[in-house]
Amino acid sequence: MPELLTYRNKRDPARTPEPVPGAGKRTTKRKSKRDTFVVQEHHATALHWDFRLERDGVLVSWAVPKGLPLDPDVNHLAVHTEDHPLEYAAFEGEIPKGEYGGGAVTIWDHGTYECEKWSEREVKVVLHGERVTGRYVLFKTGSRDRDWMMHRMDPPPADYTPMPSLIRPMLAVLREEVPRDDDKFAYEFKWDGVRAIVYVDGGRPRVLSRNDRDVTVSYPELRAMAESLGSRQLVLDGEIVAMDERGRPSFEALQARMHVTNAAQVRRLATQVPATFLAFDVLHLDGRSLLDEPYTERRRILESLNLSGPSWQTPPHFEGSGEAILAASKEQGLEGVLAKRLDSRYHAGKRSDCWLKVKNLRTQEVVIGGWKPGEGRRKGAIGSLLLGVPGTDGLDYVGHVGTGFTDAMLRELESMLSPLERTEPPFATAIPRPHAKDAHWVEPQIVGEVAFGEWTKAGILRHPAWRGLRPDKDPAEVTRES
Repeated sequence: MPELLTYRNKRDPARTPEPVPGAGKRTTKRKSKRDTFVVQEHHATALHWDFRLERDGVLVSWAVPKGLPLDPDVNHLAVHTEDHPLEYAAFEGEIPKGEYGGGAVTIWDHGTYECEKWSEREVKVVLHGERVTGRYVLFKTGSRDRDWMMHRMDPPPADYTPMPSLIRPMLAVLREEVPRDDDKFAYEFKWDGVRAIVYVDGGRPRVLSRNDRDVTVSYPELRAMAESLGSRQLVLDGEIVAMDERGRPSFEALQARMHVTNAAQVRRLATQVPATFLAFDVLHLDGRSLLDEPYTERRRILESLNLSGPSWQTPPHFEGSGEAILAASKEQGLEGVLAKRLDSRYHAGKRSDCWLKVKNLRTQEVVIGGWKPGEGRRKGAIGSLLLGVPGTDGLDYVGHVGTGFTDAMLRELESMLSPLERTEPPFATAIPRPHAKDAHWVEPQIVGEVAFGEWTKAGILRHPAWRGLRPDKDPAEVTRES
């Protein structure tokens, strides 16, 4: 039949398990007012959902990249494709790689529909499915036959909450030891990476750093995780880490990935320094906000998602036994532990003592306020950095660091600091004269991190060593770790 000519021309029945009716075969037109609809999840080159409506003996079809919208305030792209045979409504299987539409096809939903309007530019239907019900309209948006959008005309399903575009991470309070009321806390290892909130919608990730920067392009590993979740809509809180040669999270190793946005360079680095996302909290799931749920319920839901793949994991948590978990973290060379109250809600964007961090390694985020030239091999280049932490009257001077740098780090710092040169120091507190001599001052815009031994009584870092840049932090966010 003419309607299926395009379909048949794109498929070889000897090479694909899809139904391919012969050129002379016709399907008897159904007389029911409620014709069949089907939605098939299609893991092709790009994940999408194929929406098909029975009409005049064929399945009229659209490819919907993000699935059927549940929120009437959000329309989804729907690409009009070739008509399919009615037999396709029951098709599930693997289309061989290299064939048209190669990839796995599964039935996501099916049922019947009532047609309210059908024209060349607009199709209005009422769906009666197992997963989706309600009134939808598909409408043409351009001159090309394939340019359509899909809109839900009914209100969202009962108790549906749209996925927020921004949830700021909850922050922990530093403590010297684990809490004494041990039985009220769960413990997680503290991972030496960068915090990330990951939004997954329509099998596609959006990754935001702690300072709301979109870093999706920097971590393509998360695309596979998002696609594995199919049509699920969720927001995850976690840490992006890179491993050293001993298989332990290494902030130094991750430095190579943190600043790169060029797609070709990212692909190359992803093979050299692979990143892993460790999901330790879930904040929104399938139209339901979880911010007010206690930690124990959020953790139960998180583990039910079975997030486990080549570059994503759900790390373990332990209820009670904080001293033993802290000792284990130290033995394994980890940064420390996080203690989280079992009954605590998620305090988005706030630092709360419902979460406590206990470190094995003392670290401090710092703002670079200047640099001093080096000597010997570093003569004329950066020898040390002059550091500050925001205080009540401005940027407090907290010392200088001249160790822990690689040559690559120094070159990167020089390129970042050169455009920020200024004539006066940016510090509000006094700088020891030897430290200020021959110094080059810069605008306090770059954040880094140092490891150190202790604070002196004068508020200066003792024995600091450079760990790396923190592009995920803004200068105003930096606070002194006591």
